Amino acid sequence: MSVRRGAVVALVAALALGGCTAGTSTGNGYTEDGQSSGYISSDGSTQTWAPDERGEPVEVSGTDFTGAPVDVADWRGDVVVLNTWYAACPPCRAEAPDLVALATEYADDGVHLLGINGTDDAGAAQAFERTFDVPYPSLADTDNGAVAALQGYVSINAVPTTVVLDREGRVAARVLGLADGSTLRAMVDDLLAEPVAAA
Repeated sequence: MSVRRGAVVALVAALALGGCTAGTSTGNGYTEDGQSSGYISSDGSTQTWAPDERGEPVEVSGTDFTGAPVDVADWRGDVVVLNTWYAACPPCRAEAPDLVALATEYADDGVHLLGINGTDDAGAAQAFERTFDVPYPSLADTDNGAVAALQGYVSINAVPTTVVLDREGRVAARVLGLADGSTLRAMVDDLLAEPVAAA
């Protein structure tokens, strides 16, 4: 392989791993004016918090792409998986089958999934949902309200980012970048195994 061709291959690989952005990024997938700057792929790094390290319950609500209201407070007592995404984001498309499988397999175990999409219009978002047979709603987060609510508790430094809430609605785990299905299952299983707090 020539040196020039090797450099081109290396550049393409770096762009694929590092994501693509547009505008002046703030480092969290959004430009300084609050608009989505394209996906920023991370390495799939994870972070978890022990029960005594978790903050207050997060308040995330809005409407989905059909106009129906969604509020994670309605799911208190269950484990909730939040996932930021948009349709043209390659790692979002790559992880979609694992998220769909998780939603389907854990539907009867007290686990809810909710997407958060601040980029797409309803047509693009719903086309993505049809393509991957997504069984859970996604917030149409055009005002970035859901992301802002989460930023108060956990940093959202990549698109996609997946945040797992415990039964009390507190941030218990996070995956930056493409989420591995087995990693997500382990996080959810750990939270399902935790003792239920007394009312």
